[in-house]
Amino acid sequence: MRAEYKVPGGKLVAVELDIIDDKLANVAISGDFFLEPDSALEVLNEAINGLPQDASFGTIRKAVDEAITEDMTLLGFDARSLATATRRALGKATTWDDHTFDVIHDIPAHPPLQVALDQAQTEAVEAGERGPVLRIWEWASNAVIIGSFQSYRNEVDEEAAKRHDVTVVRRISGGGAMFVEPGNTITYSLIVPGSLVDGMSFEESYKFLDQWVLDALADVGINAVYKPLNDIASEQGKIAGAAQKRLAGGTVLHHVTMSYDIDADKMLDVLRIGREKLSDKGIKSAKKRVDPLRSQTGMAREDIIEVFLKHFRNRYKTVDSQVSDAERARAQELVDAKFGTDEWLKRVP
Repeated sequence: MRAEYKVPGGKLVAVELDIIDDKLANVAISGDFFLEPDSALEVLNEAINGLPQDASFGTIRKAVDEAITEDMTLLGFDARSLATATRRALGKATTWDDHTFDVIHDIPAHPPLQVALDQAQTEAVEAGERGPVLRIWEWASNAVIIGSFQSYRNEVDEEAAKRHDVTVVRRISGGGAMFVEPGNTITYSLIVPGSLVDGMSFEESYKFLDQWVLDALADVGINAVYKPLNDIASEQGKIAGAAQKRLAGGTVLHHVTMSYDIDADKMLDVLRIGREKLSDKGIKSAKKRVDPLRSQTGMAREDIIEVFLKHFRNRYKTVDSQVSDAERARAQELVDAKFGTDEWLKRVP
């Protein structure tokens, strides 16, 4: 068995191994990294040799960490990268190239159905009913989508929401509130198996799953960076926010909303916390709209989406797909039983 792992900002690590009597054997680490002294390579090999073939990422990483002594120098790699390469060799961790992604640019849907589709499709990936998914949302009406743990009354001015015809829904992931208007945001969901982010902390997985869109933003002339924990920004400020939910089996729902051209006055009228969060950014007095994608690219929203999809298709193995009848039916069930109910919306009053 053999696998490679390219350390972000670092070097390439490869691990070859055999399985003998349910244990890792004949482990051979290689790569273009730097390591001193020479004898340290065999020490690292022996740290992994003999571990159970079902050793977790944490077990492998701990074994390597404990083998590293003060007289060793590792440049361009570390215990974490060795654990990742080992898990990949065992088939427990996967790479982007191991998957074919279903790409969906969906039809407009109202807010309760949109958040329900996220859960329905994540369940489908978890159950092996479809492959990993990239779904571009289209909104049929104005919405505020609050995080799973946010207080409804603290986040939303209910009277202002009614006045602006804004539907408020609660999603299954954590994080902050998102204000959206049809045609004025770009929202997408990326649903992947847990093996793709094996061994990653939540912060590491955010950065990992956002990387493709950072590079796609460069294609439209925006030099964007990841801002821990869940923001994407340029020199001009925040562009997007991400949120995640992991199901019991490890499947990851990672969704992102980007501002194309938002009515800031309306947003600040509806979102209570938003007024405080944006108070130091001059938006109340200096801007009527929050428009990073429109102003920084000069492109139509539809053209930006096409660039994003082209980038994703060129980068990974993909097939064009659509929401299945079963997923849409399951989503409607979830709207009726959960996402369209006051019990769910106001579960944190």
